[in-house]
Amino acid sequence: MMIKEENNKSFDWVYSVLGLVCGIATAAVISGSFLWSLFGGVLGLIMGAVFLGSIVKGRKY
Repeated sequence: MMIKEENNKSFDWVYSVLGLVCGIATAAVISGSFLWSLFGGVLGLIMGAVFLGSIVKGRKY
């Protein structure tokens, strides 16, 4: 008899890192300025948190 082992590892940090990297890359390509890249990183973190809180948390596995 096989016992199903549950995955207790949390990968929530991945959405924050992806949001940060994509936000910085998008702002850097569009504006070319370091300050706008930081602002894009902050917006990316916010969007990652919104995605995680609204879409991912509601999923049933």
